[in-house]
Amino acid sequence: MSSPAPLFVACLCARWCQLCNSYRATFEAVAARHPAHRFVYVDIEDEADLVHAIDVENFPTLLIAQGDALRFLGVLTPQPETLERMLRAAEAGNLPPAARPMDDDELAELLAGLRALA
Repeated sequence: MSSPAPLFVACLCARWCQLCNSYRATFEAVAARHPAHRFVYVDIEDEADLVHAIDVENFPTLLIAQGDALRFLGVLTPQPETLERMLRAAEAGNLPPAARPMDDDELAELLAGLRALA
């Protein structure tokens, strides 16, 4: 039996946001503890053309994908324990279905673009 595909985790933030700036170190520390997964921190203003299909209203917004499947897209409280809990739930397949903010082609394009940043 093959193991599940690694997770792809993108933190969608903005450089001007103080909360995002303080959360970045937490996000990167959690990423270092999970080398099997890919993590990327994305400034939504620098990458506006890429993330235009996502309506980011609050920070930090987290996207978790596994292969081509969106597992989570939403605001996350900025504590390491919350991110760790989300990762464990995603690894176990215990996240509720993610809302689909876009069609399959848009999602594939977004994930490809975000992965290219990692």
